[in-house]
This record gives sequence, structure tokens and C-alpha cells, in this order.
Amino acid sequence: YLRSVRPLLDDEKYSRMEKLSAEFEKGIGVKLQRYLVLKSWWSSNYVSDWWEEYIYLRGRSPLMVNSNFYGIDAILMHPSHVQAARAATLIYACLQYRRLIDRQELEPIMIQGMVPLCSWQYERVFNTTRVPGLETDHLIHYSDSKHIVVYHKGRYFKVLIYSRNRILRPCEIEIQIQQILDDESKSAEGEERLAALTAGERAHWAKTRKEFFFKGINRQSLDLIEKAAFVVALDDVPYEFDEEVALRVSHSSLMSSDRMKPRSGDWAADPSKLDQYGHILLHGKGYDRWFDKSFTLCIGSNGRIGFNAEHSWADAAVMSHLWEFVILNEAASSVGADAPIMGHMWEFVIGTELGIGYGPDGHTQGTPEFNPPVPTRLQWDITAPCLSAIDTATQVAERLLKDVDLRIYMHTAYGKGFMKQCRISPDAFIQMALQLAYFRDAGKFSLTYEASMTRLFREGRTETVRPCTVESTAWVKSMEDKTKSVGEKVSLLLKACQVHQMGYQDAMCGKGIDRHLFCLYVVSKYLEVDSPFLKEVLSEPWRLSTSQTPHGQTSLMDLHKYPRCISAGGGFGPVADDGYGVSYIIAGEDILFFHITCKISSPETNSSRFARNIEQALADIKTLFIEWKNTQSK
Repeated sequence: YLRSVRPLLDDEKYSRMEKLSAEFEKGIGVKLQRYLVLKSWWSSNYVSDWWEEYIYLRGRSPLMVNSNFYGIDAILMHPSHVQAARAATLIYACLQYRRLIDRQELEPIMIQGMVPLCSWQYERVFNTTRVPGLETDHLIHYSDSKHIVVYHKGRYFKVLIYSRNRILRPCEIEIQIQQILDDESKSAEGEERLAALTAGERAHWAKTRKEFFFKGINRQSLDLIEKAAFVVALDDVPYEFDEEVALRVSHSSLMSSDRMKPRSGDWAADPSKLDQYGHILLHGKGYDRWFDKSFTLCIGSNGRIGFNAEHSWADAAVMSHLWEFVILNEAASSVGADAPIMGHMWEFVIGTELGIGYGPDGHTQGTPEFNPPVPTRLQWDITAPCLSAIDTATQVAERLLKDVDLRIYMHTAYGKGFMKQCRISPDAFIQMALQLAYFRDAGKFSLTYEASMTRLFREGRTETVRPCTVESTAWVKSMEDKTKSVGEKVSLLLKACQVHQMGYQDAMCGKGIDRHLFCLYVVSKYLEVDSPFLKEVLSEPWRLSTSQTPHGQTSLMDLHKYPRCISAGGGFGPVADDGYGVSYIIAGEDILFFHITCKISSPETNSSRFARNIEQALADIKTLFIEWKNTQSK
């Protein structure tokens, strides 16, 4: 820990922290550690239950933006422009995935093909909801659910997905979805903005739920939502992405030497369509996603897709596994896709011959065997006091979403291929670029968070990697020092990447810093013991919070054969009021996506500016290695 904060503290503050840590290590820390060891003897994981309860479920701030995260379509493909058809195929693929989980047939993720990761988190992907409480929320998982709930134009519909002892086929589900789209009935008073309650303050939602949704038809309708397999939102706006514009922006000339000035052209224009796509999925209108459900599938009017997921039940890697499965299998069966993929792969994955895919007109293939059950409207009795509570939550949600500054940067100058040529871990490569970009953006170094999974352990979730190290800061400073030679800079970079990689491996293997200190802090609270050291450690803000979206979790993903079957990843809101949230995905040999968020209200941050700094940092590192190789060859 002391080594990780050394580059962030001056000599006086570091000396103080050394003293605090020494007192802790020799004093109360010994007692706290004994209790923690005792807990590890009888619990399956000494961290995960406390992490879920104290970090997620006891949080009283809104889930929207602060906790929930989103994922985006494979944007280089667009297999169907028909909203009902795309929704039906997506729903069906999710149900097939659920069946694999229920039957315990889902292939586990293996590290280097040998070591399986814990699959415990998959149990709660479906039929799960977060129920608000005054002091703490609760996760409720139902063993099965035979329906989903669909939201469209302010109305909620119950849609049965089982009939005649089988899952409905995509062509049958499409009929149900189209019936909802064609339904011209008006939403009940207060129904349209009802989900704002799930987006607002948790205590407010708990009080409102107990007062107005505890009995009668409101309770019945709420039960149907909470017991649904998942929620689907049919939006009445398109999710747009212009590949040509994105590529033009990515390849446009780099900014001038004054890094604070925006460049001319596309980059300086209004937020791009892809940015708006991210906004729609992260928060929507603030009332058109049921933020308590494990996930909400979102389908645009033009057939593009995405999701918004609640975070307490599992980590993003689990949701991205489902998403990759859905996208891959849909693409594998598509007939009219922009980039067709082998038609037999779907059958190989889920063992079905039900005619999945799209015809030339964009509609699902196959012929319905019978008329599927008609979707039914959920009924509500929303009184004036309840309307007032909904309005209060809506105002909170609107303030929150209007303060989000989001930029999705598509980097196509190079990707994983060049990083491998440099013999550097792609993750370490990008983290060093982020350190350089942040230093140029903020003029200083800050505590940096990178999420690492700990699923080598039973019920493991995440650990923190601290990319801002003594070695990384030395390299960043050298990049801004004209007296340093190219060889010196490369040497410092390689050392920084090596240290980062060791830190990442330590975190995966249970040798991280932050979860251990967190649990010691929880023990101190139980024992009502005050620890100045732990209080100081856990109050430090993470001004740069980062996460890599995993890619290639399904064994059939082959980007060499099907290079356009690429998800753009997803993102999350900023953790600190004056910081950045950065999610990135190493999507292919030559493409990277960065999802950058911050708060508009913060004068210190700007997502567009930070994206430009990332672009410049990546370009500078490439130039550095090219110059170094030229020097070596000479």
C-alpha cells in the first residue's frame, strides 16, 4: 500500500502515512486480522458477502449512472432493421442462455484452457431483482419465471415466453412484440414515469414502495415486473452509429500542440451519434429502464440493441459473457446480416434447428406453429400522493442524467496487434496510455482504480489493481522531458508495464491491497474500534476509475474469420465528482473502444478533452516504439 501511494504524496504526507501504517500494523491491525482469519475459516469467501452488502446494497444514492452499467451492440453489424424481429431474436437467445445455466451446461471460462473460473455469479443473471429498503436493499432471486415484462411508450406488458411446454420461437415472439408496437392504448396516469422510482434515491423508493405498492393491483403489477426473467424496453428512437464518420474522426489529424484546444472537424462538433447511443443505454430518459432488475434489454426503433444492468448481483464480465453469446449466435444465424457468418454455428452452440435468423425483409425466419399468448397490460392505481413521489424521483433522475458527460472513442489507428509486436501486455499498454493522458489532462497524478476479477476463488468477485505506480509515474514524466532519450523512455515504459502486470496477477491471485483493507475496516466497525489508518485509506477518492471489458469469453469467437462480429463494449458513470470513469475493450487486432464519462458540473473534467489526450498518448507510444526500433536497426 505504501509503495502504491508514494507517487501521490509529498515527503511530509508520506512520512505521516508511514507512521499511521506502522501504528496500525503493530497495534489494532493484529486484532482485526485475527477476526478476519477466523471469518475466512467458516465463510466460502471472506470478502464477497461484505462487498455485496456494504459497497452495493447499503448504498443509498441512485443506481442510475452511479452503479448500473451498459453494453452496446456489435455496431459494425446490423443484421435486421426491424425492431420486433431483433427484439424477438434477442429475447430467444437470452432464454437459451438461461436454459444452459439452469441445466448447468454452460461452458465455464478457462484460463489458458486449464483453470476454470468460478461460475457462482451466473446463478442470478435471470429472474433476479433488487428490492429497496430504508437502510439496505436486498437481492431476490426466483427459481424460475415464465414471462418477461416489456416497456413501450409508457406502458408495461406481461409477455408469456412459454406455451405448450416449450419456449416460444423467435417468429412467435416477434408476433407478440409487434402486437405491443401496434397497441395504441394510452399509458395510465403516472405509469410512463413509474420506473423513475428505481432511478432515484433508494430510501425514497423504499418508502414509496411500502406505502403505495404493498397491496392491491399495484402490488400484483410490481410482482410481475420483479418476478420477470428480465425486462425489455422498446424505445421509440433509433440507436444510431455512422461507421464512416467514426472512422473519419478516429483518423482525423491529431490535436495541435496546445492540448486544451479542441481540434477542427468532426471532433469539435456536437456529440456524435455513438455518444448519444451510450447516453440512451446508460440512463435513457431516467424513467424508461427498470434499474432494479438484473438487466434491461434495450431495442431501438431501427433494430439496434443494448442493455442496462444492475451491478450488485454480479460483475460486468458475467453480463458481457451473456452479451457475447447473444451477439455471436445471432450473427452466426443471420442471412441478411451486413457481415454473414456460418449458419451452422448457432446449431453447434445451442443445439437447435428452429430456423433462427433473418430473412431478406429483416423479419425472423420460420413459421409459427400456433398463435402465441397475447401480451397483457399491467394495471396500476396511482394516486395523487404516489404521483408526487414519482415526480420527486423523476427530478432526481433528471438532475443526475443531465450532469453526465459521455464520450465513446473508437480508436482504429492500431489495436492489440501492434501492442503484441511491442511485447507488452495489451492491458498494461492501455493503462500506461491512460496514465499519460490523465497527467496531461489534469497536470498531476491521481489514485487510479482498475478492476481485476478474483474468480480463481470460490464466489470471488473483484480486486483493485493500482496502475499509478512509482514506475508508471517515472515513465510519464520522462515522456514530458525532452532531455530523456528514446531508449530511456522505452526502458522506463517496459519496466512500468512489467510492474503493472505483476500487480494485476497478484490481484487475481488474492494478493491485492484494497479488498483486504476493506474487510479489516468492516471488522473495525463491528468491534467499534477506530483506526485512523483505515479511515484514511478508505476515504481516498478514485479520480480515475478504469475497467477492461473482456472479449472472447465464448470459445467460438474468431475475429480472424469474422472481424466485424465485434461488440463496442460498454461503460459506467464516473466514481468521483471530479474524476473520470473509463471502460475500454480491446475489440480486435486493430480496434479499441473507450467509454469515457465525467460530470458536466466539474470544471476539472471534460470527456472529449480526455478522449483527445488518450488518442495523443496512444499515438505518442506508437511513435516512441517506431523510433526505438529504427534506432535498434541502425
